Amino acid sequence: MTKPVRARPSRAGGSSGVGPIGSWIAPVLSVVGLVLIGIVTFNLLQGDVPFGIGGNQGGGSGPGTDTTRTPAPSNVVVVPEEAAFEGAIVYAKAGNIWIQTDDAVRQLTDGGDDTQPSWSSDGKWIYYVHTVADEGRWPVKGAVETYALDVPQLMRIPADGSGEPERLATGKFKKGSYTYAYWIRQPVLSPDGTRIAVVSDAPNPDRTTVVLQFFDPAKKKFAKADVAVAGVLGHQDPEWRPDGRFLLYVQNGRDGSRGAPMIMRYNVERGTSRALTTPGYLQPAYSPDGKYIAATKTSTFGSDVVILDGETGRELFRVTDDQASWSPVWSPAGDGIAFLHITGQTVDLRLAKLSGAPPNWSIDDTLDLTEVSGLDPDSGPDWFIPADLLPATPAPPAPESAAPSAASPSG
Repeated sequence: MTKPVRARPSRAGGSSGVGPIGSWIAPVLSVVGLVLIGIVTFNLLQGDVPFGIGGNQGGGSGPGTDTTRTPAPSNVVVVPEEAAFEGAIVYAKAGNIWIQTDDAVRQLTDGGDDTQPSWSSDGKWIYYVHTVADEGRWPVKGAVETYALDVPQLMRIPADGSGEPERLATGKFKKGSYTYAYWIRQPVLSPDGTRIAVVSDAPNPDRTTVVLQFFDPAKKKFAKADVAVAGVLGHQDPEWRPDGRFLLYVQNGRDGSRGAPMIMRYNVERGTSRALTTPGYLQPAYSPDGKYIAATKTSTFGSDVVILDGETGRELFRVTDDQASWSPVWSPAGDGIAFLHITGQTVDLRLAKLSGAPPNWSIDDTLDLTEVSGLDPDSGPDWFIPADLLPATPAPPAPESAAPSAASPSG
């Protein structure tokens, strides 16, 4: 086969064919073709996060297998004895979806081609991206070439492992007798369950870049959000506020040879957005009350987890100071932030326990939730706690008072 015109997502968290990030190289993205969303995410981290950690070993012990505190071959997550948290955290390792509680872990999928899981708000479903190897034919410069494709599929599976995965959408793209594929990345179901925020170049990768879109599971259709985009650099990291009134996302940019990601806030009612932060922040995660945001802050030295004001974007608190942490997720109980961390060449999950009244937090302890487990670095964690285990949570702040405009997501 000839070399593809543009690389496709690797099999759920493995190498995307661009080389390691271990040299802290800033992203120098070509303006030809579409941006690789996974590459954008991790090059923008500016961090020593190598592709392929936990990569495509496949295999696994099968759904429901209890691998707690077992000596770790590549398909096992090791839970330390001191790990303690409420609820369950979902993440990816070796291209498989895992769910961890404070004393156990089970493997939900086992094909080695899955990534970017997130919970439904009721805790019944895990939404994720599955890739399927396929072959495409596409005309380039007057000649029809054959391409090896990894076609993304938008999936969901019962979180309790009681049912089979369900495909909601496929990235396979047909135009006449030609076949190619478009991206589907980072699915996050809205709090009311009516639509899924993704980043995608659907429905025609010839005509758009990877941008914020909404997928309607009932109509099986994508609709682009009518928001700005910096050339072909696109968007990433959608995140709903718990009340569904706002959606955060990252607008990718560039400052010379350095990435310049910036968190934006999308007003769902008005269909408009504004910059929430200056360049240098990505991977936002709302606090349960919607007043604060955990995010990854990038620098020339690496990446750390910080807390921002949910209205102004002002940085309030630094959770880590090691230049090797990213992809935060806030505990639904509001008392901690879990995040990915790299030591040497291995990615694991950590938890910073918060105390004190916001914004004057302090960190009581930072726990290792996994040990030498090699989680997939380009697939952040997500956290669910059943309602009966949650403390009373203040309502999110009211939406902006300005009158709604006619702008809305457009197909």
